[in-house]
Amino acid sequence: MRHLGLKIRMAVVGAILAAFYLVAVAVAMVVFGQGILPIAIVGSLLLVGFQYKIGKWAALRSVGAEDLPETQYAQIHQFVEQVCDEKNMKKPSLKIASMGVPNAFAVGRRGNGTVVISRELIQLLDRDELEGVVAHELAHIDNRDVITMQLGQGIASMVAIVAQYVVLFTGDNDLADFFLAIVVGQIVQFLVMIFVLAISRYREYVADADAKRVIDSGDPLARALEKIQQGNQQARESARTAQRSHGRARRDRRRDANVDQQVSALCISSPDRGFLQRIVSTHPPMEKRIERLRS
Repeated sequence: MRHLGLKIRMAVVGAILAAFYLVAVAVAMVVFGQGILPIAIVGSLLLVGFQYKIGKWAALRSVGAEDLPETQYAQIHQFVEQVCDEKNMKKPSLKIASMGVPNAFAVGRRGNGTVVISRELIQLLDRDELEGVVAHELAHIDNRDVITMQLGQGIASMVAIVAQYVVLFTGDNDLADFFLAIVVGQIVQFLVMIFVLAISRYREYVADADAKRVIDSGDPLARALEKIQQGNQQARESARTAQRSHGRARRDRRRDANVDQQVSALCISSPDRGFLQRIVSTHPPMEKRIERLRS
């Protein structure tokens, strides 16, 4: 069975998220009355849809993504068309952006997806390595990973909102309760997102494995990940050096950091992290991904 491990994990995490959702709805009904039920259901659907639409638009806008010229990058377009034909999938839109670092990410759903490739990535990688990265991003679209993440984030947001209103409406509704509601909402959302992020990390392994099958080898993608990791490290070191010597570089670095925060969850690579940051990361350690690809 295709992706049996992922399906089992999705079933477990899906059950946990459903439990969070049902508890939130039940608490809302107790606090606000049964009339809140249709509002909660409709509100949840609208929230997920809103996050999906705005998230896609914001990610593309944050990096200044433009259409990838087919005349200039014919090989990339041809490779994508070949993979999509094999997967019986509509060809996604291909875009290019200057991200300051070598990277790529996918947004959207199967039938209406978009793959964004950084100019730095195209300049850095050999052809087979670039094809490995593109195949990885196509796998995310094929496996509906972006929609799954948005659904999980939507449930986390809804549970957090309910928790905040419960604190406000069961307290004195003063300034202290307002700040307490914010803290409680953030903690609840964090707890729910731990399960969503665990699935996100495993989905990266699945996308790597799918890309490995597409290009008949894991080594090109492994080499690409090594180069991407080195490129990101060099870019951060250069930014830190420039920051100490030039004010304009500081502004550029803040802009790049803002872009990184908005799309890092989608990118094939994300920055190195400490222990706590690894727990809440959307990506598994790069070393483990490379090891799996070469095993």
